[in-house]
Amino acid sequence: MAVKLKSPDEVVRMRKAGQLVGQTLARIREMVRPGLNCKDVERFVHEEYKRYGAKETFKNYQPHPRYPPYPSNICISINEQLVHGIPTDRILQEGDIVTFDLGATLDGYVGDSAITVPVGAITPEAQRLLDVTEKSLWAGIGAARAGGHLNDICGAIEDAILPHKMGIVRGYGGHGIGREMHEEPHVQNHRMRFRGTPLRPGLVLALEPMVTLGNPETEEEDDGWTVRTKDRSLCCHFEHTVAIREGHEAEVLTLP
Repeated sequence: MAVKLKSPDEVVRMRKAGQLVGQTLARIREMVRPGLNCKDVERFVHEEYKRYGAKETFKNYQPHPRYPPYPSNICISINEQLVHGIPTDRILQEGDIVTFDLGATLDGYVGDSAITVPVGAITPEAQRLLDVTEKSLWAGIGAARAGGHLNDICGAIEDAILPHKMGIVRGYGGHGIGREMHEEPHVQNHRMRFRGTPLRPGLVLALEPMVTLGNPETEEEDDGWTVRTKDRSLCCHFEHTVAIREGHEAEVLTLP
């Protein structure tokens, strides 16, 4: 599949979708507390998107026939769950860390972002995991400059994580994005053996480092979607959609 560059008008449309995702995640962050039912978050997203006339991008998403259609409008992954957690009536507990991964389609274009949020007081080790993962995302964004190559981003993310002796998950990562949620190229969170796709103005990428406190190997749960660490160690995930611009740092499209 070819890499698709976006026109300035398309980037404007993607910014609108991204800002809706960003502001919705900001509202969700404010909701998080011990005792919150995960299904309440799903209902909030549904009502919020209905107000703005946005499509729930994740709902019924099916990237491959081997997967069942995704049944929710948001992924909620808790503690050892890395990505794609399906919301249930699970109640958040003091000390949990929770990843909210959210997409919106507005005017035909997709925004995609994720945050990991502490529930009440968490351990210093868990807080360090959140800090390192989020900083690695911003390191990748800082390397996303026109004239470079995809491996500049991958290497910057890896270099921000390695000194902290944490696990970098392989097999999952970022991606191109536009009218479809997943476009080329795939964005690794570790250095590749080749330079990769040139970073040209109009290239829009979702960067999403995924980091663990233990072994980075993962497995799927029985629901066919939720991915967790094999050793049940805590894991973390942050994501932003960014657009490569001429002569500037990348623009983050999913800020509130």
